Amino acid sequence: MSKKDPEVIATLKKSRVFSCLTQAEVEKVSAFFEKLEFKNNDHIFMEGDPSDWFYIVAKGQVKVLKHTVMGKDIILELMSPGDIFGGVAVLDNRPFPATAQAMEKVTAIRISRKDLLSIMEEYPILKLETVKYFSDKLRDAHEMLKNMATERVERRVASLLLKLSEKVGSREGDYSKINFPLTRQEISEMVGTTVETCIRTMSKFQKQGMVRSSKNRILINVDGLKKFLRN
Repeated sequence: MSKKDPEVIATLKKSRVFSCLTQAEVEKVSAFFEKLEFKNNDHIFMEGDPSDWFYIVAKGQVKVLKHTVMGKDIILELMSPGDIFGGVAVLDNRPFPATAQAMEKVTAIRISRKDLLSIMEEYPILKLETVKYFSDKLRDAHEMLKNMATERVERRVASLLLKLSEKVGSREGDYSKINFPLTRQEISEMVGTTVETCIRTMSKFQKQGMVRSSKNRILINVDGLKKFLRN
């Protein structure tokens, strides 16, 4: 076990699964975690790798993606500080079904499967919180699939931007700033369209005052995008 690390403890307290523990319990559990640093575009794990580690984002953003047989990437999810990634594969002891890649400089913490299962036996409430966490993730995945099957691209892009704003946005005047670099390519991979269509959609939103860019960040007019979706 490692020494108590304040950043590891803070990350566990931010995590929906481990935040149910008391301060003393979090500090005890934190000793089983190790901290890792990744540069932008580093692969944290690859699809098909053995799922020996359970990860939580401490700083930065991580994208979870699948490589298609056509050579394209589909971004399944963006992970922010406190989010768990790779967890389902660890729990059912199967290879990672997707790749995790840093979108900027990232700090992550991880715990081995053996230690995780041991901790869950000591603190059974973690099992319930884990089920609740992944149930919500499954519900989000169903919603994403429904949108991709039934909604026009413009509505899918607007919904994605609002979701990201709610999760990682910060207020900047009349806009909400998405606090990490996000390319048109990455947006297209998340909503299931071509990068050219995404560029046209974002340009249209920009002309309508619903989106603007500043210092490699996207700023969105939350009220404007919500009104667009209502109409």
